[in-house]
Amino acid sequence: MAYDTIITGGTVYTAAGPKKVDVGIKGQKISAVRKGLVKSGKSSKGGRTAAKVIDATGKYVIPGGLDVHVHLELPFCGTVSSDDFDSGTKAASRGGVTTVIDFAIPYGKESMADAYRNWRKKADPKTCVDYCFHMAITKWDKHGPEMAKMVKKGCPTFKEFMIYESEGWQSDDRAIFGALENCKKLGAMLLIHAESSRVLDELIARSHTKPLMKKYGARLHGMTRPNFIEAEAIQRAVKWAEVTDGTLYIVHMSTAEGADIIRDAHRRGVNVLAETCAQYLVLDDSKFALSDGHLYACCPQIKKKADQKRLWEGLRKDDVCVVSTDTCSFTREQKAMWKGDWTKIPMGMPGLETLLPIVYTHGVLKKRLTMQQFVEKCCSNPAKVMGLYPKKGVIAPGSDADVVVFDPKKRIKVDHEKMETNTDWNPFQGWSLAGFAETTFCRGRKIVDDYKFCGKNGWGKWLPRKSAGKL
Repeated sequence: MAYDTIITGGTVYTAAGPKKVDVGIKGQKISAVRKGLVKSGKSSKGGRTAAKVIDATGKYVIPGGLDVHVHLELPFCGTVSSDDFDSGTKAASRGGVTTVIDFAIPYGKESMADAYRNWRKKADPKTCVDYCFHMAITKWDKHGPEMAKMVKKGCPTFKEFMIYESEGWQSDDRAIFGALENCKKLGAMLLIHAESSRVLDELIARSHTKPLMKKYGARLHGMTRPNFIEAEAIQRAVKWAEVTDGTLYIVHMSTAEGADIIRDAHRRGVNVLAETCAQYLVLDDSKFALSDGHLYACCPQIKKKADQKRLWEGLRKDDVCVVSTDTCSFTREQKAMWKGDWTKIPMGMPGLETLLPIVYTHGVLKKRLTMQQFVEKCCSNPAKVMGLYPKKGVIAPGSDADVVVFDPKKRIKVDHEKMETNTDWNPFQGWSLAGFAETTFCRGRKIVDDYKFCGKNGWGKWLPRKSAGKL
């Protein structure tokens, strides 16, 4: 066998755990995972048949990460998120992420097919890593009948929002119930943004006064979103999943109470899965009291240290199966649109470039997760849940050659000026993080070398999927 690339000397994290083996890449696929590839890769005359041998001695070799919750070039909150499919996927690659899943959202009277075409036009020329979409259902009577066609097109995951009535995105209980029934029939999965809108709106309205905004500023973002706003909504969505037997996936879960609800649902055999995001594991709502606290506004908002502790526990015990980012980047100028009114802050933070480093540094190095659990939550589980495994999320013969090499001891200080992320700030600015990709391959193509992006716009490939929701 002649290989294009052999990665040798590292500790390779396969589905069966860590192994001291070589990884052989041929074309866009992994051809071999075993010892002795460098020796067997020599011709009878002694010359190498592999174009490149990478010495990974003392380093970890893991599958490319998957961030299954990103918003690139998203029209939102009166502006457009600052990371597009170019800067966002370059950032992903430097963080060791080789697959992203964005959300194709219909606007106005658009169909889901319209949204699919619109997002493909934005993504196809620019993406540097592989990608696919969740299809948003924003008008149930129009979009519900389209679900079967979208599954046939390769989009078996759908998103409904329990909030954002002003954006035209909100789904009521009828729409959620009906979508779960359809998911059961189609082998699809429903993603839910779980917050209780009517009570949330009431709490916001009560505090939306000039005296309170002057006194509390960005702290009102957290004060008007107590934990029960998320917990009640998760409980309701879980009930609809339980009675329909449809598969439910709770996105960006941020509360301890939410993790408890998911644990209890699992014990009853409900088909529900949950992700959390990196920011909820390491940031808390004390950030809102800072002079630039409005920068940290996201939705749901960052919570308390007790919530962080429970979410880490949930990852260890599989109450939570995936870590993502909900990347939705805005610059300081865009965030300044709030002008003291927290209801007008563009909600979202950058995160693609720091997903794996945050979870590795604060999970593995702080003994909250094992290395194998880190790979599961950031690589193999998201691939399985989203219907991409074993094409993605594993280092095995026949899988796509999405491979990341990183030095487990090397730390890099986060500095927005040196990152691919298109913002002039970063929520983790100045943090010393390990786990950044020294080398990243996406389908056999080296896209990061010596911590620098070296890939190509448009290399990213659209990934049709047949099913979703299975771990």
